[in-house]
Amino acid sequence: MTTKGTPSRRAARALAFQILYGLGFSPAASVKQLREAYASSPDVADKGRSPQPEGFAWELIEGIWTEQANIDEVIGLFSQNWRIDRIGRVELTLLRIAVYEMLYRIDVPPKVAINEALELSKQFGDANARGFINGILDAAAKALEGGQLKPRV
Repeated sequence: MTTKGTPSRRAARALAFQILYGLGFSPAASVKQLREAYASSPDVADKGRSPQPEGFAWELIEGIWTEQANIDEVIGLFSQNWRIDRIGRVELTLLRIAVYEMLYRIDVPPKVAINEALELSKQFGDANARGFINGILDAAAKALEGGQLKPRV
């Protein structure tokens, strides 16, 4: 349940996706620039959201931006012969969100992170990429469950 003006977690993930995807073309070099990217996003301005970074979307954006190297390392472990720079930007952004949630958000079960990534892929991605995304995330979830991958909270 959301309160008025507070997006659902799915909507927050979609907003985070859109901002993080944009940062793939114009990276932020500082938290100040990250905040500016948030505030200037059409999905913030056009929908009457506060330009002040806040809530679950901002937590995802800032966390993924901060931990991107670690997240990409995990994605690389499970992407089977796919270098990070060869993964499509949409798919990579979706993977980053889900891996971040699996590793850094104890309030999000891995199955939920995977499901949400697949739902977002229906909205933003290519239908053919869902198996690729699911395969990487499923392998990461199994590694977490088996103790080969440790949560980083």
